[in-house]
Amino acid sequence: MSSAPSTFRFLVAESETPEAREQRRSSVGRSSGETYLDILRKLAPGANCDRIQPADADAALPPGATLAGYDAVFLTGSPLHLYEETPETRRTVAFMRAVFASWTSSFGSCAGLQVATVAAGGTVRANTRGFEAAFARRITPTEAGRAHPLLEGRPAAYDAPAIHADEVEALPRGAVLLAGNRVTAVQAAEIRFDGGVFWGVQYHPEIGLDEVAGALRRQADGLVEADLARGGEDVEAYARQVDALHAEPGRRDLAWRLGLDEQVTDERHR
Repeated sequence: MSSAPSTFRFLVAESETPEAREQRRSSVGRSSGETYLDILRKLAPGANCDRIQPADADAALPPGATLAGYDAVFLTGSPLHLYEETPETRRTVAFMRAVFASWTSSFGSCAGLQVATVAAGGTVRANTRGFEAAFARRITPTEAGRAHPLLEGRPAAYDAPAIHADEVEALPRGAVLLAGNRVTAVQAAEIRFDGGVFWGVQYHPEIGLDEVAGALRRQADGLVEADLARGGEDVEAYARQVDALHAEPGRRDLAWRLGLDEQVTDERHR
């Protein structure tokens, strides 16, 4: 039996456009890919992590690297709408098909799940129930999800950081639905395609509450338009409470006010 590799090699695929990357950096100090790099290095100290921007026209792997040479590929969130035919979405979907064909295991959050869905033959649409903003509530594993390693340790219903205006409309043939809630039917899934395996979630387990607050501020106009807030001041007031809980995650008063428990406030569970 061959021994396990002494050092993992991970690839983070960041499909934000250059403009979105800079907006996110201005808001919370890091792009979505940089957030993933931080959390992977925390979870797997010593791992070698590379980053690629597959939506960019000049995207390329590091010299000498191949997708099959990575232990796992991680797909970040993104403002891309996968039901729109653009050069960015075409490049991103083509990249994901190459990941599947490489047989390299992959994971994605939010738009990452949507990218894998479209790459494997499923469909994505605008949320029929509107924005799911700040937190996805009462996510419930399916029978398959309760037995799946992706959701191991999760309770019968849980909340998670989330902010998205699109959703999976139909999973690809052979995919396994692992969790959903009242707002978004597909909150977690396993997708097998062309020899590859992908696990994904519609929410954002990788982000801290400071990034939730930043996302709310960046999308304040959309939240007001969706009737989730009366005005920008309402969004800012909510974001300030989320920021305060990030600074002091043990504050039970803030957790109570926001309706959150340790599944969100404790990063070990999140």
